Amino acid sequence: MPSENITQGYQNAPKRALLKAAGLDDGAMKRPLIGIVNSYTEVVPGHTHLQQVARAVHDGVLAAGGTPLEFNTIAICDGIAMGHVGMHYSLPSRELIADTVESMALAHQFDALVFIPNCDKIVPGMLMAAARVNLPAIFVSGGPMLSLHGLDLNTTFEAVGAIAAGTMTAEQCAALEDCACPTCGSCSGMFTANSMNCLTEALGMGLPGNGTIPAVYAERLRLARRAGEQVMDVLAADLRPRDIMTEVAFHNGLAVDMGLGCSTNSVLHLLAIAHECGITLTLELINEVSMRTPNLCHLAPAGPHHMQDLDEAGGVYAVIAELIDAGCVDGSAKTVLGTTLAEVAAERRAGRGSAQRDEAVIRPVSDPYSPYGGLAILFGNLAPNGSVVKQSAVRPEMLCFTGRARVFDSEEDANQAILAGRIEPGDVVVIRYEGPAGGPGMREMLNPTSAIAGRGLDADVALITDGRFSGATRGAAIGHISPEAAAGGLIAYVCEGDQIAIDIPNHKLELKVDDAEIARRKAEMTLKEPKELSGYLKRYAAVVSSADTGAVVS
Repeated sequence: MPSENITQGYQNAPKRALLKAAGLDDGAMKRPLIGIVNSYTEVVPGHTHLQQVARAVHDGVLAAGGTPLEFNTIAICDGIAMGHVGMHYSLPSRELIADTVESMALAHQFDALVFIPNCDKIVPGMLMAAARVNLPAIFVSGGPMLSLHGLDLNTTFEAVGAIAAGTMTAEQCAALEDCACPTCGSCSGMFTANSMNCLTEALGMGLPGNGTIPAVYAERLRLARRAGEQVMDVLAADLRPRDIMTEVAFHNGLAVDMGLGCSTNSVLHLLAIAHECGITLTLELINEVSMRTPNLCHLAPAGPHHMQDLDEAGGVYAVIAELIDAGCVDGSAKTVLGTTLAEVAAERRAGRGSAQRDEAVIRPVSDPYSPYGGLAILFGNLAPNGSVVKQSAVRPEMLCFTGRARVFDSEEDANQAILAGRIEPGDVVVIRYEGPAGGPGMREMLNPTSAIAGRGLDADVALITDGRFSGATRGAAIGHISPEAAAGGLIAYVCEGDQIAIDIPNHKLELKVDDAEIARRKAEMTLKEPKELSGYLKRYAAVVSSADTGAVVS
């Protein structure tokens, strides 16, 4: 085992001396060294309780005969980072997380790892690291926060638009602010964090309940203890992340994504995780999976349900069981339990998952919310390499929409125009130079989309961008347009008043301008000057790939 490189033999006396200085004794060093990768922070509500989760993992590792050694990595709260310079750092932090875990795990020669993520970029960053170092590993998240009275963080974002529209008072907004996020945990809808924690189950890397058991439930701590125990079995079996996260597993992950109605960000992250596994996923494949996978759940922002409702209805494995029965998921895929996805689903169906089943939360495949998945990839002259929309959160009347372009070169300019009432029914808000390199960091456009919804325009206004969206975004919001404006994509040459046609059922996004006019614009218009950057963002912008390949740094 790797730890023998630092614990065994006379030549490693200096290393043992250092480990003894950290509190280990000879007996502890004879046992497998299990790295506990914690993303605890006092800043992020999804992570404030992770010390307790880690303590339970410690107990499980010790009980099963391992020596737990904990270290930390960073965690950014997208909600707090939204709408200012901080959001430039959110997506790039995914790469930093993967790099720091790789550095710690290999420098200290751990035998296996237990990952404790929770929020948006931390989950994929850790999954990328798990694939990269390929040590036996298991994931246990911190779990979602509760929703009270059907409220969530998105309620407060939309309240900002409602205040601007004069339909809500500041006092009413303050009352929402006090109760929209009532507990610790990841935000309570099927936003990015919960999407990725649920998909960790679908990929086989997390125990049942990883994505749905609320943060404040004692069951969350029992799950964490079990994960600490289970990692020792994973180590004994020499079962490694790339043995589990195979091409079949990613196809399953995409199908479960479609069934659950996950965040558009899951596209970026699944592409990036697959890249670390040496597997190529394409946007065309995502459409293929979506077209054959029914959407069984309408959790916020697509509908009224929240993560606690999904948990009570049987959790992710209840959805997996339905999709296995429908032939949409391959049940032969491996899991960290050492059994297959189908075996775990059958065990859950026979036990906890059967009594609580609520068909309002998880529809049967015979009566889905939609016969196709929650996401769609759109192509066309505006996005020859693809763009992404959460079609399950689009109002029916906006699935096919043609409108006039209102063009902005930054999120701030667009948001100001929306709040000032300068956006009208029939408009398509175009926000460009917000891509992976041009942003840099591909900022989330939750402020503009929430302002549109808060002003009651989500049935009349669309938004397209080379940036991305929060999982909380609803409406005809199309992101990840590739190529991005900074790379000379056609979105850079859209002019005020142009007609833009959106056809989500047929996967099309078109600028209704003839080829001759497009050629003229490309010859006469100049791209926006790149921003003056320094530090990490300068290095990131220079090497990050396009959104259609996962915005990876390699």
